[in-house]
Amino acid sequence: MSSTIPATAAVVPTEPVSGKTSDRRVIALVMSLFFAFGFCTVLVDTLIPKLKALFALSFAEVMLTQFCFFGAYFIVSLPASRLISRLGYLQSVTLGLLIMAVGCLSFTPAAEHGVYSAFLAALFILAAGVTIVQVAVNPLTTIVGNPDHAHSRLTLAQAFNSLATAIGPLFGAAFMLSGSLVTPDPSKLSPAALTALRQSEGHAIQLPFILIGAVLCVLAAVCWLCRHWAPVILHDDSHIGYAGLLGRARLMLGTVAIFLYVGAEVSIGSALANYLMQPSVLGASPHKAGSMVALYWGMAMAGRFLGVGFLKKFSPGWILSLAAFGAACLAGLSGFSGGELAAYTLLTVGFCNSIMFPTIFSLAVEGLDDQAPQASGLLCLAIVGGAIVPVITGLVADWRGLSVALIVPVLCYVYIAAYGQYAHRNKTVHAGLPLA
Repeated sequence: MSSTIPATAAVVPTEPVSGKTSDRRVIALVMSLFFAFGFCTVLVDTLIPKLKALFALSFAEVMLTQFCFFGAYFIVSLPASRLISRLGYLQSVTLGLLIMAVGCLSFTPAAEHGVYSAFLAALFILAAGVTIVQVAVNPLTTIVGNPDHAHSRLTLAQAFNSLATAIGPLFGAAFMLSGSLVTPDPSKLSPAALTALRQSEGHAIQLPFILIGAVLCVLAAVCWLCRHWAPVILHDDSHIGYAGLLGRARLMLGTVAIFLYVGAEVSIGSALANYLMQPSVLGASPHKAGSMVALYWGMAMAGRFLGVGFLKKFSPGWILSLAAFGAACLAGLSGFSGGELAAYTLLTVGFCNSIMFPTIFSLAVEGLDDQAPQASGLLCLAIVGGAIVPVITGLVADWRGLSVALIVPVLCYVYIAAYGQYAHRNKTVHAGLPLA
């Protein structure tokens, strides 16, 4: 792909209705989109135990699902930003939703053939569509409506995403995990019998994804019909490459912050159940520990709804710095303590996480109205931190234990706190001017 991307001269509304009316329509549509891709994303967590049992996979093998998902962000984000610059926001969202629908429907032939690699391919297609939608709706949320409320508006949108991640597992479990997990023994079954069993068990995966695929098609039709509500990108004859964006310190430091934030959040979320099961913490049963993980994500959802108000009244950079410093202290205290104190301080990190992603994102693209799609591509590319930082955390855990491994997310949060202070002290003034 060429590194040169058309710059935009302006972002303007396309229909002659009141700007406030048009903004409200777009914001309402954006909230539904955040819910939709959050719902699809979290189903992967429900799919993992089903696939692990069905194909008798090791943890390393089944975690290929996560690598497929985050790999899509790494591969698709920059092409998606170029696509948005060419087609426009809601036009690109429409395409992304249709790709998501294709991914959902691809689970049907994967289940029919009973092949693990086919499930991974379907997952990658789904994640590619999610990436396009996310690269489009994050900057769109920041540029519609009052620019002073961009941070709180994106936080509210992320709250709807969190609501979906709370509801999605219940939906997935009802369809895919309602019965006992069947682990076929290849040594006791003929190849034909093994394939037949996997096909039979795979049918439980088909229906939920078919239903979701149908809903995504409807939502894609709505976005296409409403494409004129969103601002459009007017191109001029000038061109700007990614090299130009690399000179924007606020954006590039924010890209690193996104990388570290996603990595820290996923590291803690992935290790939390095993952490709570340790005798030195709670010694909880697997079922209880798994149920308590819901508190981690639930507090993130609550924090996002509460954060909307705070971000309207206080400096977003200052709020981000405070939240990240709080997360670092809580994770550090958990690692150096034990029992209930260790458990509940780490669970509370979820509350501190709540406003970080939307605030980092909106701070990083602030003042980049015309280049927001390209900047969004870079920021979404950094979500690959969710595949890399947890591996580092796991290596430290294998070496010195989970408590010591918490130093990895602690260091991530320290950087994010510093970025919040940087953004607070180096405010943007006018779009299009060089940023600090």
